[in-house]
Amino acid sequence: MTVVANKRSVMSLFSRPACPDCHRVRIVLAEKGIAYEAVLVDGGEIPEDLLDLNPYHSVPTLVDRELALYEARVIMEYLDERFPHPPLMPVDPVARARFRLAMYRIERDWYTLVAELDQQRTGKAAAAARKTLRERVLSSSEVFAAYPYFLSEEYSIVDSTILPILWRLPAYGVELPDQAAPIMEYAERMFAREPFQRSLTEAERDMRGGR
Repeated sequence: MTVVANKRSVMSLFSRPACPDCHRVRIVLAEKGIAYEAVLVDGGEIPEDLLDLNPYHSVPTLVDRELALYEARVIMEYLDERFPHPPLMPVDPVARARFRLAMYRIERDWYTLVAELDQQRTGKAAAAARKTLRERVLSSSEVFAAYPYFLSEEYSIVDSTILPILWRLPAYGVELPDQAAPIMEYAERMFAREPFQRSLTEAERDMRGGR
């Protein structure tokens, strides 16, 4: 967390156009209907503002008045508390803990593999990461079949964490078999949501043929 000396009148998000962590923050912003200024960070050049705001120079970085936040999950939970409607986390502390654990597992089991594939798309290491990602996504099929949303009757912050990965599976060369029908049905319903569509950058649309 960083305290910003010069307050900004509009919330700003420093974001890379194809980054899954940035995407899940943009999904939450869209679900909440929050107005913000998008500052796209592309290529190797880091904007001077970001160098000053975030000691790790990483994205996503959110600036809200005098406050600068980094790390996707920190930003997402802050947005849910700062703008409580519609709520994306349950009120019950036990349910909140379960949602946080689900996000942790998705980050550890899915996002780490996606980070490997973003670094290298070919070779033995990439093939192994692709195979493991496919298996881990597929192992959750029964969970997707049990509820209209992930582990819930209502859309949540966990869905916002899952969707960037499911959207990118074709771009990573990950094909799901027929037994993944509950996952694919869930994905298509979520992708059709208006907030999800608003969250997409041009680079993300290009991952699915400009859809």
